[in-house]
Amino acid sequence: MNDMPEPAGQETGGLTGRQVAELAEQLNQLLRLRTFPIGMKLFADKAEMEAVPGLRRPAKGKTFSTCQLVTQSRMAGFTLGITTENVPPFSSCSSVIGLDAPGEIYTSGRKMEGVWFESREAAAQHQLQMPRVSPDGWQGLAISPLRTGRLDPPDICLFYGNPAQMILFINGLQWRNYQRYDFSITGESACADSWGSALKYRKVSLSIPCYAERRYGGVADDEMLMACPPADLQRAVTGLQGLSKAGLRYPIMPFGPQAEPAEGMAKSYAGKS
Repeated sequence: MNDMPEPAGQETGGLTGRQVAELAEQLNQLLRLRTFPIGMKLFADKAEMEAVPGLRRPAKGKTFSTCQLVTQSRMAGFTLGITTENVPPFSSCSSVIGLDAPGEIYTSGRKMEGVWFESREAAAQHQLQMPRVSPDGWQGLAISPLRTGRLDPPDICLFYGNPAQMILFINGLQWRNYQRYDFSITGESACADSWGSALKYRKVSLSIPCYAERRYGGVADDEMLMACPPADLQRAVTGLQGLSKAGLRYPIMPFGPQAEPAEGMAKSYAGKS
């Protein structure tokens, strides 16, 4: 089955890179994020990726985990171009983003047997059920802070935040047109739940970063990762602005566990009885 995404424009909402950059700035103001929101874009033509303004390539001869490269972008502000030369080939890192397919050592379960899973069968099921972009000719992936506008537009937008910031972002998504969200938990290799799932399905994806992301990618204990198409970023920012006008903002001011909540709730629900 062909898992290639729909043509650009449907998920981006027709937004330009500069418009997405403006949305990222508004998101920062609304949620006070610690690190840069970033974008990802897949390329079928390596030369097109290399034409992205300000693009740098990871150090030649070294391989990194994808989460390390994501952290270089979200913390240092790098615009990076990634090919199979830069991440372990035929691994979860390369296959989640569609640059190749996982090797037999992964799909058989041998790689993680006795490490993350008791049996080879459990490890093989982990690989089988992992969301991945289909490797149908993708030659590279570019990562860049949204504020640069260099990915015009990005396929998906991502940001790290704490649980309070994440639930408010979801509240923003639901503010105008409500829908319930269900998110997957892969466990180890949780990047499949964030950029893997969002790139494959072009839908909102929330993940709990895994052990490897925290050990090698430097993800903090309290951080979660949100990934979504640009059109959903726009929808969430509009919703966050609406929530802010209703007095529902980040940071969330604690009212106190021993105070009667009616007084606080009266500020939001006045005249609703």
